[in-house]
Amino acid sequence: MLDDLKYIHQRDGQDALGIAEKQWRQYTHKFNIDWSDGGWLPKAVMVAGMGGSALAATALSAVPGLDVAFEVVRDYDLPKHVDNSYLLICSSYSGNTEETLSIANKALSLPESKRPRIVCISSGGKLQKIAKEQGFPLVNLPGGYQPRFTFGYQYSAVAQLFEKAGLVKGLVGQVEQGAEIVKKVVESWRPDVSSKENLAKQIALELAGKSAVIYSGPKMFPAAYKWKISLNETAKNVAWCNQYPEFNHNEFMGWTSHPIQKPYGVVELRSQYDHPQIQKRFEISDRLLSGRRPAPIIVNIPKGVSQLEDLMWAVALGDFVSIYLALANGVNPTPVDLIEKLKAELK
Repeated sequence: MLDDLKYIHQRDGQDALGIAEKQWRQYTHKFNIDWSDGGWLPKAVMVAGMGGSALAATALSAVPGLDVAFEVVRDYDLPKHVDNSYLLICSSYSGNTEETLSIANKALSLPESKRPRIVCISSGGKLQKIAKEQGFPLVNLPGGYQPRFTFGYQYSAVAQLFEKAGLVKGLVGQVEQGAEIVKKVVESWRPDVSSKENLAKQIALELAGKSAVIYSGPKMFPAAYKWKISLNETAKNVAWCNQYPEFNHNEFMGWTSHPIQKPYGVVELRSQYDHPQIQKRFEISDRLLSGRRPAPIIVNIPKGVSQLEDLMWAVALGDFVSIYLALANGVNPTPVDLIEKLKAELK
């Protein structure tokens, strides 16, 4: 099925695979960010966003050299401790995400003396309107995509924002270097590469008909979470994710009473940048759970020159896996009709 190019083109009518193949270009996109700070540096960065809109900033929050406290809010309410020492990044691809708009408006309602410095990241909508009316710095994302297919744009945008704000140096260069790695590796995951040689197709076929569980260490957890998002929205497949060492303190025991025949597909995203104890935990946990849970699909991420490269490689693979799994599930990878219906009923 996944080697039938005619079937692929019929099912993938909106060319999700084409977007995945060209995603490396998103990482090299240059944004015009108007940042006039007078040397001000925040004591903390807070990102308000849902799903993939908060993920890019989260993925960049742990890069070496970024020495600032970092928080993510996936809620309607602005935490009470936020004040004028914070940089608040309000991120919504559509610009109409109600939770993010609620945070932005609550920040605006604060007295100017207590209000955080606000930056908006969006392709349009109400959030962009707020930014223009209030004179906030605005990162204008290219429109016309499903949000989950814009990770590269948002990743690049946040990297450029962090550099403009004086929070870190050399980050944009690292992202662009990672883009070259992604450009090369996606060639081996293209639809015209047979399943025998195509890692993305192989993983998708292993996951077909199963609920997916993605595990990683903390450094690769943004990639694991991106896999979850993509498997949910693109493949229309139930998926969860968790990270070591937290897994060993609770979920680890959950597998001990499950019949091995249960329809789960376990994926482990392993990086050589993982802490040595995390690497040991993967090995020991797999041995102790052998015969108690399905054997994991182990994805050994080829070591890049930086942690960022490993993460970008893993994100790209997850996009291809989710698209191929959608095709294996017999569904169109692009639309998310039920989410749109939910949003309409919430208005």
